[in-house]
Amino acid sequence: MNQTYPTITIDLVLDRHTTKEVLRAVLHSILFHRLFGTVKPQIFELLDVTMPGVDDPDMKELVENKVEAFWKGIEGVANKRGQIIVIFSEKRPRKTWFMMGEEEVPWEQWIINAEIRQPTTDKDRQTFNANLTSTLTKSLKTMLTHASSDRGRSAVPLITNAEGISPFPTKIVVKVGGVEVS
Repeated sequence: MNQTYPTITIDLVLDRHTTKEVLRAVLHSILFHRLFGTVKPQIFELLDVTMPGVDDPDMKELVENKVEAFWKGIEGVANKRGQIIVIFSEKRPRKTWFMMGEEEVPWEQWIINAEIRQPTTDKDRQTFNANLTSTLTKSLKTMLTHASSDRGRSAVPLITNAEGISPFPTKIVVKVGGVEVS
């Protein structure tokens, strides 16, 4: 596939206790910066990092379902690594000889690479938490920098529909071991 849209990657190393909470916060933060409707904000406090979120029942359900799918997928494999991919698309008219209609064309993709490790000692736990705090801060900075950059702003198609929380279709895909899980 010829990919001309921006892809932003966030790498996370998590432990079993914080995986769901961190993934929830990161997904919500991405959505907060990329939904263009009227967004009711919420905040996530993780390890001294405040991250924005979206207080919308549909988005909460979507995020929760994908975090649970990731968790269930990761539980069954020895290699505790996976991806959550957020794809923002626009609807364009499709005109071919045999079909008319619309197709979804991606304009931006966010890839969250997550690996689960377990610290063994208290000292390891402190180092782990400090590293995770730093990673979350960098992730938030990446989101802000991209969303406000010329490249990030120019990736957004014209908004022709002002209904709902997002004028664009949003898809979240969970992959564990290269295989999509749901």
